[in-house]
Amino acid sequence: MKIAFIKRNFSYHGGAERYLATLINSLKKKKCEIHIYSNKWIKNEEIVFHKVPILQFGSLLKAYTFNHNLKKVNFKDFDCVISFERTTSQHIYRAGEGCHIRWLELRSKIEPMFKRISLKINPLHRYYLKLEKEIFEKTPIIIANSSMVKNEIINYYGVSPEKITVIYNGVDVENFSPKNRKKQDYFKQKFNLPLKSRILLFVGSGFKRKGVDTLLKALTILKDQEIFLIVIGKGDIKQYLKMCKNLDIEKKVLFLGIRKDIENFYALADLFILPTIYDPFSNATLEAMATGLPVITTKNNGASELIEEGKEGFSLEDPFNHLELADKINLALKDIERMGDFARKKAEQFPIERATEEFMECIKRFL
Repeated sequence: MKIAFIKRNFSYHGGAERYLATLINSLKKKKCEIHIYSNKWIKNEEIVFHKVPILQFGSLLKAYTFNHNLKKVNFKDFDCVISFERTTSQHIYRAGEGCHIRWLELRSKIEPMFKRISLKINPLHRYYLKLEKEIFEKTPIIIANSSMVKNEIINYYGVSPEKITVIYNGVDVENFSPKNRKKQDYFKQKFNLPLKSRILLFVGSGFKRKGVDTLLKALTILKDQEIFLIVIGKGDIKQYLKMCKNLDIEKKVLFLGIRKDIENFYALADLFILPTIYDPFSNATLEAMATGLPVITTKNNGASELIEEGKEGFSLEDPFNHLELADKINLALKDIERMGDFARKKAEQFPIERATEEFMECIKRFL
């Protein structure tokens, strides 16, 4: 079977990128011929890449020209074309970024008045909303990575529920495993952390959207305890270092940027926290659970659908309530082993092989 994937930037950094890479590897094992249409990529000898040119002048032109130039491609030789981007040339669209209209709605709650006005008139957002409407109306099969996203597509765009399939993200349960946590003391020493300390872990890019502000405020309530926070991902680190200093917690937080050895940090941590404002389905949440970490996130994270309150972790109704977050952190730290065991068992139900099989069923349904 000859399959084309569309991804503007193909790499192995970031949850969505790691998920796509793992999915492609699984499909290759099924003897599928894989092609990727992209503007930038990390070389892989087993994948055929096709350059899609874009204009490198601002987000709007990048998005517009990528989709426009894809329309010129002849995809007739492919059995199926799957897009992980907001494009209009695919047979199957994976709505991995959720609904932009919902994100704007939530974002307006945290922005000042002038910013809320700019969100409504910004050409990029207006283009995304127009494009999103076209995608959901014209793409034959839509894959949502959570029921939350499926319901958003139905409610905002009136799409028939039968057109949307929910496929939860899969995880490599061998690579992300509680066995890695046997090295916890080693990694604590490596980063000069006290052996008896408790380590909170945040993994995500886009610190404001993913709730770092709320997490740092919660940490101020816990700062008298031997608790440290490690922040992994892409964001304005200088801004948040300044915030840490103002909150008097700069000695409690390590910002380590983007890391390729992400599994080592799950091994190091005791508790995973992602108080996100909006996340269709956080891959990092599932990776943490697979490693045996309890998780604290929000109802605005599609992955929260896998979490039973007080069992695998906690899901906050209000992503801005740092007092409740601090309380849940304290509760989880008192029950790390039991909750971590439940988290691992739940993650084992969603191996990458399952996601691959469900993807293949969607492809067969299209064919």
